[in-house]
Amino acid sequence: MGFINHFFIKINSKKVGTDEFGNQYFEKKNGKRFVIYNGIAEATKIPFEWHGWMHYSTQQIPTKIESNKFSWQKIHLPNLTGTKNSYSPKTHNEKKPKSHYESWEAN
Repeated sequence: MGFINHFFIKINSKKVGTDEFGNQYFEKKNGKRFVIYNGIAEATKIPFEWHGWMHYSTQQIPTKIESNKFSWQKIHLPNLTGTKNSYSPKTHNEKKPKSHYESWEAN
């Protein structure tokens, strides 16, 4: 991000916090909330605590909320669609039966 963007962010908004992925959360003077992602801008990189704050579900800043992490909770992963690690069911690799296809022709 360029110098000019950093300048306007410092003037027009207040930094509220940072999550475990390094994403920085801000609130503008008019009440709008936004995030500056650490790395690639991927909306699935926002943890659930901050998601609630971003969508005005809660007014409490997640750094001030005690969130209990349970042993059964998995580590958050970003959206893997389009990567070699994306989910593909076992039936996806099966050969599909060939069907005879005839295109329609106008008379």
